[in-house]
Amino acid sequence: MSTPSKHQPPTEVKISVDDVQKELYAKRQKIYPRQVHGLFAFLKNLSGAILLGIFYLFPWFTWDDRQAVLFDLPAQQFYIFGLVFWPQDLIYLALLLIIAGLALFFFTTLAGRLWCGFACPQTVWTDSFLWMERIVEGDRPQRMKLDKAPFSAKKFRIKATKHTLWIVFSLFTGLTFVGYFSPIRELSMNILDWSLGGWEVFWLFFYGLATYGNAGWLREQICIYMCPYARFQSSMFDKDTMIIAYDEERGEPRGSRKRSDDLKEKNLGACINCTLCVQVCPTGIDIRDGLQYQCISCSACIDVCNDVMDKMKYPRGLIRYTTEHALHHEGTHVFRPRVFVYGGILLALILGLFYSIADRLPIDVDIIRDRTNLYTETNSGHIKNTYMLRLMNKDKDNHDYQLTASGIDGLTLEKNKAVISVAAGEMLDLPISLLALPDAIKDRSNVVHITVSATDNPQISITEESSFLYSTP
Repeated sequence: MSTPSKHQPPTEVKISVDDVQKELYAKRQKIYPRQVHGLFAFLKNLSGAILLGIFYLFPWFTWDDRQAVLFDLPAQQFYIFGLVFWPQDLIYLALLLIIAGLALFFFTTLAGRLWCGFACPQTVWTDSFLWMERIVEGDRPQRMKLDKAPFSAKKFRIKATKHTLWIVFSLFTGLTFVGYFSPIRELSMNILDWSLGGWEVFWLFFYGLATYGNAGWLREQICIYMCPYARFQSSMFDKDTMIIAYDEERGEPRGSRKRSDDLKEKNLGACINCTLCVQVCPTGIDIRDGLQYQCISCSACIDVCNDVMDKMKYPRGLIRYTTEHALHHEGTHVFRPRVFVYGGILLALILGLFYSIADRLPIDVDIIRDRTNLYTETNSGHIKNTYMLRLMNKDKDNHDYQLTASGIDGLTLEKNKAVISVAAGEMLDLPISLLALPDAIKDRSNVVHITVSATDNPQISITEESSFLYSTP
């Protein structure tokens, strides 16, 4: 874009209210992305296949005679392969969300909207729907021709086939989603028997409809208008962030030519103005206009431009992953302090999460003093303090737990409460009493420790602190 000279005042740009309204309320122009092949297309397809495989297959895996991944809300048990989580473990979910947010900052600072182009569910499912659309309707020119054609039996058949595939795929997606919260094998049998519960039916159709609408109809509008990430991504960008950019210095002036033409003689840049970079873009932008918030960094324009450069016998990289500094020959500083700070914090949080999960005990203990009765004197001359023991067995196996107490010389538990049997997943509230001789009690309030250990696994042991009260003479 040319800039005004020092002796020429800048041209005044007048924008009318009608122009603004026309832009805001313009009817959506359907986008027909052309299929593209290349390194980034392969990586994108591979990423999508892996993510879809994880989503659709994990509920069908079994682990210890149960569904491998199951979030059993009624039972308040969340199974992830060999791990069992409980509502008391929500701290791990909070930590996981923090890691996800920080990972977004890290990868955006490093490589722009990498998440949007290769891993976002909207992108992955939209690509799946486009794949089905290409199978039924053909590539870009055929789809455009079909939509412009008058209504006919053939057009109805093709469109009906496409939407039938979309609907079946969407309902299977809804079934899989519900299958993470209700055992998917039982769910499938209930569908065949027409005996689904009301909430299961609701969420199956709700998630199926959301998939059908978002990936089949809305597509790029989700990314452009509804996704907040597109709006605040620029706050995480700097001139050393890897972005997809068109090399204007090398590409301009653009224009058509023959392969044998001399570029210097015709005063042309490397861009042949084929517009293929626009045709493959899933959001319909022209990357040659510069970085835009609609760009989701899918890299389709890089692949197709490299293919054109190969055919023209030009060097690749007219459109490429680069930084603003590198584009203007100011050096590249991809690995800079903020990247190392984000990466270091992210790595520390990930290692901390894995360590805490690996080191966690499948038992939860809480000791609550009886505040209505500070202490009592027994017939045997002991001082007795009463507590409420809340014990939860978070393991998948039943356990017998041995109770011991320490902190005062001769401190003992009532004999009938020394061993407690707790089934897998059971929470037990049990009153217990500690006994001590008055001569051994030194203060009005004494710190005592109550240890709960599994009799069949000494590694499952936890100690809680409480107080033992007595009014010493």
